[in-house]
Amino acid sequence: MHFDEGFIERCLNNDSKAQGELYKHYAPRMFGICLRYAKNQMEAEDVLQEGFIKVFRYLKDYRNEGSLEGWIRKTMVNTAINFYKKKSKYLKDISLEQSEPINHDEESALDALSAKELLEVIRELPDGYRMVFNLNVIEGYTHKEIGEMLNISENTSKSQLSRARGVLQEKLKNKVKGVRRK
Repeated sequence: MHFDEGFIERCLNNDSKAQGELYKHYAPRMFGICLRYAKNQMEAEDVLQEGFIKVFRYLKDYRNEGSLEGWIRKTMVNTAINFYKKKSKYLKDISLEQSEPINHDEESALDALSAKELLEVIRELPDGYRMVFNLNVIEGYTHKEIGEMLNISENTSKSQLSRARGVLQEKLKNKVKGVRRK
């Protein structure tokens, strides 16, 4: 479905039918994004709700450059980051030297898992690890950008990602072992 400038104008004029269509179209995909950042489904629902409030409040700032979905996605990611910042006052600095090495020789655990199982494993990560993992691996932000968004150093971002990967790899390896035993 394509939302043209006329449709966006209707949303800006508080046309509840147009706003409902926009929400109904994008909410399922955006909820998936929110789930990746949230600790549980209830948090994800809160982030989604807050995110769509921002979408409708700031839709006037969308310049029709790039996709509307991309703009909404960025709004949801920023909402998730702000939600996280409110929840945690600070992230501990962890030096790279303290990070556990990642064993890349293991068989890919991803092959044996469903997307739902993978999402569950990601959601089990500690908050800092989960935020950095999502921002870097899934959203494609650099460690410098992540540091600025989360008010942490670039090295802390790198360390959090390294730790997240190590934890994920261990959890996935254990899940795969459980799958193979069945």
